[in-house]
Amino acid sequence: MTIYEELQARGLIAQVTDEEEIKELINNGKATFYIGFDPTADSLHVGHFMALMLMRRLQKAGNRPIALIGGGTGMVGDPSGRTDMRSMMTVETIRHNCDCFKKQMSKFIDFSEGKALMLNNADWLMNLNYIELLREVGACFSVNNMLRAECYKQRMEKGLSFLEFNYMIMQSYDFYHMFQTVGCNLQCGGDDQWSNMLGGTELIRRKLGKDAYAMTITLLLTSEGKKMGKTQAGAVWLDPEKTSPYDFYQYWRNVDDADVLKCLRMLTDLPLEQIDEMDKWEGAQLNQAKEILAFELTKLVHSEEEARKAQDAARALFSQGGDRSNMPTTALAAGDLTDGAVGVLDLMLKCGLVPSKKEARRLIEQGGVELDGVKVTDVAASVTAEQLSGEGVTIKKGKKVFHRAVLN
Repeated sequence: MTIYEELQARGLIAQVTDEEEIKELINNGKATFYIGFDPTADSLHVGHFMALMLMRRLQKAGNRPIALIGGGTGMVGDPSGRTDMRSMMTVETIRHNCDCFKKQMSKFIDFSEGKALMLNNADWLMNLNYIELLREVGACFSVNNMLRAECYKQRMEKGLSFLEFNYMIMQSYDFYHMFQTVGCNLQCGGDDQWSNMLGGTELIRRKLGKDAYAMTITLLLTSEGKKMGKTQAGAVWLDPEKTSPYDFYQYWRNVDDADVLKCLRMLTDLPLEQIDEMDKWEGAQLNQAKEILAFELTKLVHSEEEARKAQDAARALFSQGGDRSNMPTTALAAGDLTDGAVGVLDLMLKCGLVPSKKEARRLIEQGGVELDGVKVTDVAASVTAEQLSGEGVTIKKGKKVFHRAVLN
């Protein structure tokens, strides 16, 4: 099976500009391809995971990836998939976020000599002269065609700023610049980037009379059509300080039955033959498939040791007297207690399980909180120092969130 056939079999390819040419490039290790990452936060998240895995797969097949950090485009903001304008970031914030991205990407991509590049489009976009850009590039773009692009159409009703309108031109210029300077011949990205990517191939064709190619990746959506990687608490991050390895594991352990095999195909390195066998699994066997998914992805992002700890902690929740030492834990000091106890509302707040006591109260009133397996029915309930000693208490929020509180 060629790398292109494998990407198809895993359900990763959404759209391509020229299938035969792209097959020729990536199957023979001739692609120098790029994927852009706008530094809108100080960590990558699950939404970036598909792109990272694609880069990893293509690099293993002999192709050269370029991780393009959007230090320049981040100053404008991508309107794709947005109903409102992104907040503006300072240069310092963007630089810090770029540094964080580099560290995380190195877990997936080999940046050693000649194997891959990491570039920042601020290096060329920030130096552009506006009049020169208008003359050199502006004439190559039809406003009528741009307004028909999906990324702009959905913003037209609420208002599209001229600042954001330039995003397609900037992204296209990136491809044009790297085509000439580092031999980049293929752009990859999420399927919502299709219009922007076509802008780049067309700019290269019109300015240089040469062919470049674009390939989009299937968006990681749930069976209900929602983007994966979001929880009630927000994004599922790759940074262990923002989303613990245990919480990362639990996110994948709790995916819907309808999504588990798709995620195994798209995101893991498991052989397709093994995943195809799982297609026959039903009922309790699907829980085993979810454990495999959660373990494989946690191992990729955090390490096999962290994956093992998270798995042991998760299994302990469903057995009597299990080891809870690897569960996310908050250590309380004596000063956190009043008269030898702490109210359950305060406890949930201190453990970071709720943003406010009001939210904790609402959860309890709706029957969504348990302490050591017993449902909390009284919002005025307290947990004593004695209960918090030793192994501490396990707080269960909703169906899937577990947290341990102990007394130091």
